[in-house]
This record gives sequence, C-alpha cells and structure tokens, in this order.
Amino acid sequence: MGMSNQVMFVMPAKVNPDKCTGCGTCVDECPNESISLNKESIAVVNEDECTECGLCVDTCAQSAITLED
Repeated sequence: MGMSNQVMFVMPAKVNPDKCTGCGTCVDECPNESISLNKESIAVVNEDECTECGLCVDTCAQSAITLED
C-alpha cells in the first residue's frame, strides 16, 4: 500500500482584541514564545511560530483566543 499525500493546515491562534485584557497569561504559557503583548497591551500571535498547541486558548480567562480560522 502506498503512502497517501496529506496536507496539514495549521490554524494559528487568533486573538480577539475586544476581549483581550492584556493580562499576559497566554504569553507566559506559550511554549514556543509565539505570543507577545503589543504597545496597547493586547496579545499578538506570531503566526509563523504558532504550533496550534492550544495552551493559550485553555489559559485565557477572557476566552479571547481561538484556534478557528
């Protein structure tokens, strides 16, 4: 049997700036250091570094982060 060609689509974390309070929990929990706070203290995801692990989603008390496109 041959190997099937599969394409993986990674959907990096997305931050809703209206919900983000800038607490920084996601920054602290991200194992890849893919999240930082901008000058307005809103979380920003480096989409090239995000591995879609979901830790930021799980730790955000404001539900400001999703992995949905």
